[in-house]
Amino acid sequence: MKWVVLAIIAGLALYTALTLEYRKTGHVYEPYHDMKARANVMRLLDAGYRRVAIDASRPADAVRVSASAAVFPAPAGLPDALDQPLVEKPILPLDYTRVHAAESVAADSAYVIEVACALPDHKEQLSGAYLYVRGGELILAPEFERLRGELLARTDDTTALLTIPAGTLKPGRYHVLLAGQRASRAWSLQVH
Repeated sequence: MKWVVLAIIAGLALYTALTLEYRKTGHVYEPYHDMKARANVMRLLDAGYRRVAIDASRPADAVRVSASAAVFPAPAGLPDALDQPLVEKPILPLDYTRVHAAESVAADSAYVIEVACALPDHKEQLSGAYLYVRGGELILAPEFERLRGELLARTDDTTALLTIPAGTLKPGRYHVLLAGQRASRAWSLQVH
């Protein structure tokens, strides 16, 4: 019996040593997820869109963004030209109760937008945001993820800062759309 135990221990030691020596670092290959992401990128490129992951954070303290842009209501959801190529549709907020954004920004500066949005229930939390660029059109889509198990968010609304990195936008005039499920918001942006 002791030889069996020694053989198991030796086998585990050898397996552990080989695994630690030759283990691939970084991203694990997930065929379904990787193929879906690749298809999403190809379909967006075919539709003429460039997708940029932007920073979406929930500030702990109240932050005031210079708000000089006139923000108007817009039709709900993503535009059809963007909605059709997306393989996986984002979970968008229901509506926006407040949007503060500057009317102009320098091309070498970050563009910060403060949004307060309503969520369908206490089962979603902010997970990130994407910017879709096509010509003079910018579409912002904050993404929310469903909380698993019995976890709940504290409120069914949230305030977030969406930050487009410096150098992302070329100089010019843009029409910005902030997508929501029931209602979206739109404004004009001048990048100089």
